[in-house]
Amino acid sequence: MTNWWQNAVGYQIYPRSFFDSNGDGIGDIKGIIEKLPYLKELGVDFIWLNPMYKSPNVDNGYDISDYQDIAAEYGNMADFQALLKAAHAMDLKLILDLVINHTSDQHPWFVEAKKGKDNPYRNYYHWQDATESKLPNNWQSFFGGPTWTLDETSIQAYFHVFAPEQPDLNWKNEAVRKEIYQMIRWWLDMGIDGFRLDAISHIQKEPWNFQITANPWAPFMNVAGIDEYMKDLQHIFNEYDVMTVGEASGVSSKRAVNWTDKDGYLDMIFELEHNVRMGKPGEERINLLGFKKVIARWQKDLGQKGWNALYIENHDNPRFNSILGNETSKSAKALALMYLFLRGTPFIYQGQELGMTNYPFQDIAEINAKDTLSYYERLLAEKNDEALKLATAWTRDHARTPMQWNTTKNSGFTTGYPWLKVNPNYEKINVATESKDPDSVLNFYRQLIALRKKEETFSTGTFTLLAANDPDIFTYLRTGTKQFLIVTNISQKVRTLSLPKKIWQKNWQLVIANDKTAPRTVTQHMKINPYDAWLFEQK
Repeated sequence: MTNWWQNAVGYQIYPRSFFDSNGDGIGDIKGIIEKLPYLKELGVDFIWLNPMYKSPNVDNGYDISDYQDIAAEYGNMADFQALLKAAHAMDLKLILDLVINHTSDQHPWFVEAKKGKDNPYRNYYHWQDATESKLPNNWQSFFGGPTWTLDETSIQAYFHVFAPEQPDLNWKNEAVRKEIYQMIRWWLDMGIDGFRLDAISHIQKEPWNFQITANPWAPFMNVAGIDEYMKDLQHIFNEYDVMTVGEASGVSSKRAVNWTDKDGYLDMIFELEHNVRMGKPGEERINLLGFKKVIARWQKDLGQKGWNALYIENHDNPRFNSILGNETSKSAKALALMYLFLRGTPFIYQGQELGMTNYPFQDIAEINAKDTLSYYERLLAEKNDEALKLATAWTRDHARTPMQWNTTKNSGFTTGYPWLKVNPNYEKINVATESKDPDSVLNFYRQLIALRKKEETFSTGTFTLLAANDPDIFTYLRTGTKQFLIVTNISQKVRTLSLPKKIWQKNWQLVIANDKTAPRTVTQHMKINPYDAWLFEQK
């Protein structure tokens, strides 16, 4: 028996950039409600909503100052409850980001904690004696710089794996856990359908005297002792019929089985390994062979026990149609066919279904992402002549430019001034234009989603990688009640795929392809043009 989410397709919404209903340049909850019919027509089953909690927005909502309130720019709690009701009326489920590794430094807990060593909230966070010249250790944060920020009043420093404005919670403190667990139940009792657990593998830390060797993130990535907290969370989730997906960096493909099998803490986790880069800094692309080997290892190691969360785009990475595709509709379709039929639950990030591409940044003033701005400043300090190019090449803001709805000003995202600039290619790449074009990326996604949900094999069947060492071709079998062969050439080269006898001698029939010249059946040696993508069924 499969769970509902094993035959489901998710859609990730970055609220700030999805649709602005009131003209202030920022996407909002009422804007999401207005676009629910679009998502229903696309064929997705659930929405993952990035943070819309009350926040100073140092890290665009991942610095939460109130877990049980909505940021004013997105609306209010009544708006959220209206969204939940409207989604459920359309049989769309809604999961929220759960950010419990850290809070904002403006959260009431931290405001109290800063008042002094004797404050009862001091132990809600990690504080250690320190001076400007001697911090507790030399650990480095994900956003650059030390993981410690000095509070000169108390001559102590507090710990943060992200920005200084995002102090880490002290999970060793039972009072912290009790408050978090109550908050989780509060949202689940409201009727949401689950959570995506942000940075969850960082909640446990090594002792402060831990010495870094090869991996700079080892002191706070899936550290021993985290299981105790994960079991607590699992117990809560099991009380409700909800879906959970973890952002669990540092959890290996072999360990992921224990995290996601029938007795696992979560239903699935996002692996963070597959973005294998190649090329010189500022011109990096995804290395398909490295990408393919990581994906195949996770498919194999989780096998029939654990479960994968599948994605190629999200709010933290550049657009895949730019870093693995060639920014054409054909390559966008090839990437879709390549990953939507793997074993796991696919997530589509807003605009991916249109073939949206990276933004051509010309000025650092066009950037909002804090980590990119910090990197740019470091490059300037080093007197690097290519600071802008290097800083913006892989910036998260490529994915955060506004959703492209139509050909009107600002692509219909807002009637005001957008918080980030709209990609100038919106006149060709947008929902309105692609909806009318039967050969568009959008309509191809609609067909692929319908096909995936129609065939049980894509949910329950096994995965077998073919041509494992080919640097350009990603091809595999899905075997269950039926057998399917997926063939994609993810390169600019004309290639030939030679298939083993046990495959090409079978009777295959083309089901769907991204090009009208696709072969109707499978042969021993198959010529594949750049970004060709085919799906065959064995008859």
